[in-house]
Amino acid sequence: MPVNKAWTLASRPAGGVSEDNFKLAESEAPRPKEGEVLVRNLWLSLDPYMRGRMNDVKSYVPPVGIGEVMVGQTAGEVLESRHPGFKQGDKVLAAGWQLYSCMKGEELDKVDAGRAPLSYYLGALGMPGLTAYFGMKDIGAPKAGETVVVSAASGAVGSVVGQLAKIAGCRAVGIAGGKQKCDYVVKELGFDACVDYKAGNVYRDLKEACPKGVDVYFDNVAGEVLETMLRIMNLFSRIVVCGRIAEHNELFCHKNLGSVLVNRIKMQGMIVFDWKSRYPEGIRALAGYMAEGRLKCRESVAEGIENAPKAFIGMLKGQNFGKQLVKLA
Repeated sequence: MPVNKAWTLASRPAGGVSEDNFKLAESEAPRPKEGEVLVRNLWLSLDPYMRGRMNDVKSYVPPVGIGEVMVGQTAGEVLESRHPGFKQGDKVLAAGWQLYSCMKGEELDKVDAGRAPLSYYLGALGMPGLTAYFGMKDIGAPKAGETVVVSAASGAVGSVVGQLAKIAGCRAVGIAGGKQKCDYVVKELGFDACVDYKAGNVYRDLKEACPKGVDVYFDNVAGEVLETMLRIMNLFSRIVVCGRIAEHNELFCHKNLGSVLVNRIKMQGMIVFDWKSRYPEGIRALAGYMAEGRLKCRESVAEGIENAPKAFIGMLKGQNFGKQLVKLA
C-alpha cells in the first residue's frame, strides 16, 4: 500500500494559528473493509470554518481532537472500493488533510468531473458555492432593485454571493482588503462597487457605495465590519450570518445590535449542511450560471501537502485570492 501523509492537530492555538499547531504524520494507507472505499485525494480545500474546529468549544460539530487528522474536504479518485456504489476511477468528495482517505461509502459524494474541473467541486460548485446559493435564496431573498453587500467579497463564498446578487437584478457591493481584490470583484466579477476596508473610513465608503441603504448583508467576517453594517441596514432588511473570521482569536462586543430591533432586521445564521438534501438543486443552478458565463471563479493554489498549514494561515490573514486549495497530486 502507498504511504499516507496526514496533517494532525498537535496543539490548540492560543490566539493566532501557527505551524507549530500541526504535525505531519506518515503511515501506510489503510485497506478498505467491507462497505468502505479508499480514495486518493487530489485536492484539499482550506476554509475559515476550520479555525473554529481547532478550538475545544461547543459548536455545531465536535472539535478536532489532539492527534486527530485535521478536518477538511477533499476531491479525489477511488483507488479501491468494497462498496457497490463506487468503482475504481470514480471522482468523489472525501475528507481530511491527507493524501489518502478510507471512508464508508455513505460518507462519500460522487461528482461529475466531465461537467467542470474537479477542483470546482470544492469551490464554486461545492460547499462555498452552495453556501452562497442557499444563503441568498432562502435567507437573504434578494429582490430586483435591492442593494446586497457581502464581506470577504473576493473569497470563495463572497465572490459567488455578489454574482448571484447581480443575477437577481440587485446592486452588488463588496467589502475586501486591498485595491487589487476590489478591482477584481468590480472589473472581473461585475460588482457595482467594492469598499477596501484597509483604505480608510469603512462607514463613509459604505454609505457612498450604498446611497439607498442596504437590504441584504451576507456576513462572512463579523467583528468591526458587522458592527459598521448594522448602522446602514434598511427597514426589514436581512443579514445572513455565515462566518466570523474576525472573531476567531478574540471576543468582540457588538454595540449596534439595537438596529436589529429598530429596523426589524431578520438576522439568521446558516450552516450549509442544513440544505444537504437540496445540494443537487444548488449544483444544477450554479453549473448552469457557469455554463452561461454568468458565474466566474478564481482559485489560489498551494502545491503539495507539506504546504497546507502555511496556506491555511495565509488564508486566515486574507492572503488568498479566491478559493484556497492545496494541490496534492
